Amino acid sequence: MKLCMIGTGYVGLVSGVCFSDLGNTVYCVDKDKNKIELLNSGNVPIYEPGLEEILKRNHKAKRLIFTSDLKQAVSNSDIIFICVGTPTKKNGNSADLKHLFSVANELKKIISKYKIIITKSTVPVGTGDKIEKILVKLKNRKLIDVVSNPEFLREGEALRDFVYPDRVVIGTSSKKANRTLRSLYLPIIKKKSRYINTSRRGAEMIKYASNAFLATKISYINELANLCEKAEVDIKDVSFGMGLDERIGERFLRAGPAYGGSCFPKDTRALIDTANKFNIDLSIVKNVVKSNENRKLLLTRKIETILNKKLRNKTITFLGVTFKPNTDDMREASSIPMINFLSKKNCKIRYFDPSGEKKELNKIKNVQFHKNISSACLKSDLIIIHTEWNVFKLLDFKKLVKKKNFSIYDMRNIYSPSKMKQMKIKYYGVGR
Repeated sequence: MKLCMIGTGYVGLVSGVCFSDLGNTVYCVDKDKNKIELLNSGNVPIYEPGLEEILKRNHKAKRLIFTSDLKQAVSNSDIIFICVGTPTKKNGNSADLKHLFSVANELKKIISKYKIIITKSTVPVGTGDKIEKILVKLKNRKLIDVVSNPEFLREGEALRDFVYPDRVVIGTSSKKANRTLRSLYLPIIKKKSRYINTSRRGAEMIKYASNAFLATKISYINELANLCEKAEVDIKDVSFGMGLDERIGERFLRAGPAYGGSCFPKDTRALIDTANKFNIDLSIVKNVVKSNENRKLLLTRKIETILNKKLRNKTITFLGVTFKPNTDDMREASSIPMINFLSKKNCKIRYFDPSGEKKELNKIKNVQFHKNISSACLKSDLIIIHTEWNVFKLLDFKKLVKKKNFSIYDMRNIYSPSKMKQMKIKYYGVGR
């Protein structure tokens, strides 16, 4: 099939590359000509393991075309995916849909034969109806079917999630569109993924409801970790015992920093905003958002406690600063407010992250990026394991730090407290 992905951000690029690898011809469109030039040269502007190799292979085979020409891409395609960003508005909690509606208005000018228009972006319930209202101004209403097909790609594991998804959700009442999309996803469905055909509004709600529930699990286990610290219980034992219950499941039950990234923070806020418009009080989700914000403050205070509130001129090293491993995404990463706070306390902050230097941290004074773990840790007063990259799991801290007295704050509970005690290292975990 011939597909068009509008937007080459995380969702659009990963989806476009993966669809091309299934044998489809895919046009990836973006207004940013520099990004298009970069992609055409075989380079990937995001950090996602394995993506560059697949991109180069399909680009060489001419199944993957990168262009800024929206009209050409749409005209040559049968299915149009809208994959533009829907960030939180600056003033409030609602999703900013201006880019989405801008695309819809552009499509209205271009479309002259039947197309399936798919919203891949995460959008509030009823957004598909609004897009349809824009597009039905076409002379022939039968020229379009507007469908919701939310993505469930985890950063760092996106390729696997695309090929082996838990489910494929298609929101449409059109038998024609449903038949076409089932055929498109058939190679994936054959791998025992569930294919769900629901209403357009139902599909939109599934995405928000899913993300809010996962955010709830994270906030729940983080709050339990606070209790475990006081009660002298290891949260890892609690999480393991809970996770064995198939009604609960083990995923998203790892205590640590506040959740971050491109999805959970904005989607929980947007869901609350949607509920408010229908005069529904989502008290649980509201408290999840509140709990997550409190989490950032609590962990920062813990750093103060570890250093006996003597922060001035202390050298603090962050191992990992992204919100999760195997991604370069710094959106809503809890490391940012922590580092901001420590900077204001005149700490000397170093960091190493496998995904490289971060522009978000360059703006903060007293912060220095190191290209290797050794130089980042040398003579540090406190090592903070913020992100659980695999490269951090088997470190000899005494050899790295080369200092008699230092502490480790393991925010991901990678290391054993008892082994750290044996090595006479001051060790602090989360909920332990």
